[in-house]
This record gives sequence, C-alpha cells and structure tokens, in this order.
Amino acid sequence: MNRLLLDTNMMGHFINRRRGVDVRVRQARSQGAVIGTCLPVVCELFFGAENSATRDKNRRRLIRSLSAITCWPLDRNAAEEYGRIAADLKRRGRKIQQIDIQVAAIALSLGNCTVVTGDTDLTAVTGLTVENWTP
Repeated sequence: MNRLLLDTNMMGHFINRRRGVDVRVRQARSQGAVIGTCLPVVCELFFGAENSATRDKNRRRLIRSLSAITCWPLDRNAAEEYGRIAADLKRRGRKIQQIDIQVAAIALSLGNCTVVTGDTDLTAVTGLTVENWTP
C-alpha cells in the first residue's frame, strides 16, 4: 500500500482546492494510494484557522477536510525516527524546522510513505521520499 502524507502547505491547497492538489489526491486514490496527513500538520492547520479573520468558516472547512483523509500520529516509532533524523541533520550541519523533522519521522516510521510538499528542506532527510505536486 502506497501512502501519501500531505504537509501543511499541501493540505492548505487540498482544503481550498488550489493548484490542482485536490485533483492529484483523487487520482492517487483511484490508483489505490492512502492519502493522509499527520498530527503536527493538523496542529499548524488549526493554528491557521484560529488566527484567521474567518475563524469559524475556516475551522468548519478544516474539520470537514480532515474527515476525508487519514491522520497519522507522532507515536513512539516516529519519535525514534525523529531522534535519528535530527542527529543526522545536526552532524551534517543542515537545519530544518522541527515540524518538518516530525513530518519526516512520521512518514519514515510508516514505511512506503511519500511526503507531498513544496518545501525543498525535506529533501535533506536521508531515506525520505518527497514529491512536489505544485507547478
């Protein structure tokens, strides 16, 4: 089973039907992929909704969109991956955001999971498969 984990920006495009991400999600599903995100991304999305001028509308859209996809947790296996990734990046002198390390750790702990992002920082994570769905 192929898993596709949408990062925060891709989830924003999915929720708002921008840049063809919603179309790509439908195509991937039709080919048997499981589409999801992870709890650190959900945290960022709820922050964005709470901090917006149209809070209630954005919260409703977010909740509705989350009900249509899988949401993977940051569990013990992902925590171990996080430690390995963070140490590797530090040894190489490569800095990326903590939330990106969490997203990468969750994806790697799942196995057969590709992170869908427009962020090139995630390509620095050894062993992580990354795709960019935005033109």
